[in-house]
Amino acid sequence: MKKYIYCLLIIFGIITIQSCTKNFEKFNTDPNSSPKPVPGYIFTKAEYDGVSSMMNLLLGTMQYTTSFNDVAGFGSKYILAQSQQSAAEFSSAYPNQINELVEVLKAVGTDASQSNLIAEARIWRVYCFSRLTDLYGDIPYSQAGQGYNGAIYKPVYDPQKDIYADMLKELDQSATSLDAGKSATFGDADLIYSGNPGKWKKFAYSLMLRLAMRMTKVDIAGAQTWATKAITGGVILDDADIAKVPYVGSGQDININPLANDLWNSDYIAQDGFTNTEGGKYQDVFISHLKTNKDPRLGVISIVYVNKVADTSFAIQKGMSAGLNTKPADFATYSEPNPKTLLLLSSPRLVFTAAESYFLLAEAASRGWYNGLTASAAYESGISASMRQWALIGGATGTITDNQINTYIAHHKFVAGTLDQNMEQIYTEFWVGLFPDAEETFATYRRTGYPALVPNNYVGNATGGKIFRRMLYPISEQNLNAASYAAAISRQGPDDFLTRIWWDKQ
Repeated sequence: MKKYIYCLLIIFGIITIQSCTKNFEKFNTDPNSSPKPVPGYIFTKAEYDGVSSMMNLLLGTMQYTTSFNDVAGFGSKYILAQSQQSAAEFSSAYPNQINELVEVLKAVGTDASQSNLIAEARIWRVYCFSRLTDLYGDIPYSQAGQGYNGAIYKPVYDPQKDIYADMLKELDQSATSLDAGKSATFGDADLIYSGNPGKWKKFAYSLMLRLAMRMTKVDIAGAQTWATKAITGGVILDDADIAKVPYVGSGQDININPLANDLWNSDYIAQDGFTNTEGGKYQDVFISHLKTNKDPRLGVISIVYVNKVADTSFAIQKGMSAGLNTKPADFATYSEPNPKTLLLLSSPRLVFTAAESYFLLAEAASRGWYNGLTASAAYESGISASMRQWALIGGATGTITDNQINTYIAHHKFVAGTLDQNMEQIYTEFWVGLFPDAEETFATYRRTGYPALVPNNYVGNATGGKIFRRMLYPISEQNLNAASYAAAISRQGPDDFLTRIWWDKQ
């Protein structure tokens, strides 16, 4: 009997195994997934991730915003205990945008008919890497994103000088290879330009101009060469060519402007001027500058709640001091972002604007590198473009009239002087004109020293009362990539806020 039962069990087991293996692949394949990566889908995600990973704490560092809350106010107070907040963008970029772009390029391959897709992915990769290296200096670059494909789990940190050389090469080659005659593009999967090769070319040359100007303190000859090449290639000068990522403003977070969503949910969702969870307001430095200069952008970007009703009246706008450590009794009377512009969840994220191009051209003209416009004309065009772009963000609420723009320019004429005097005028307007892109104004501030911000020497700060020069690497790098991390700081300098990266020299 025992032998009989044992035989039955064996037979049953064989039948069961056969049943399990029959149609195994069919039953164990997810019908909602693709066995082959689709480049367009991944590229869309890489674009979203490339603009969602923003270091919002720099809004405080650039003295746009602040908070009486030490944790939320880290960017404006540099609190030592909150130092690792600065590592967030490093930690986010590699598993998302960088890995995604590696997979896009792998999936597209080397097919010559797909050259536009390859070029656009390479250009976007430069954008993502440039933001990252400008915050940290030396970073994993040449071996980045090769864990899955190359089993490189401890990538080396490349010197920033080498990273810049390669990024400029990538932009040059990509811009040259873009071909409007080829039909293959990312199409609607490209959120920025719908695969338009001509517009991507302007974006590539605009990035080239940005990176070239970064090098003015360390390689003036190289800076001029690359700036000239970018200008000759053609940069973004028209509003229609602005690089921007659109959002629908509802549904999952990926469909919502990331800056607006972060500010809204962390601080301003109550819409009463008093129940601000993280204690945030505009900083007095920024609001005072706008008021002193009678800047028409003030009413577009700023409101004060009066009896819980948003009021854009010029006279009542007031910024809060970054030196506060408790909630002031008059907290509700301070200015905060306008829900219809800066906090508009469906507003686009501006990636590269005509305003930035014009301000960079004003500097190039001041250096004698550009004669297409005078420094004065480029400067005024930058101001005008920076005001017009608020209509792209907030529609009617963001619209500044031509009369308002012309009146402001008439009272803020460019006064030609020494290069340094020109730079002060250009990059003070740049600071206002590129708001809220604090990462870009942070980079330009470190290179030029303008605007002439006064550091906040708050009790318990991590910098001795000085404005950051770079961000800190994640602590995890010390543990998981120790040798590469050690080589980077041996070459670059201590992993602290005041170590200057390659292009940021005295």
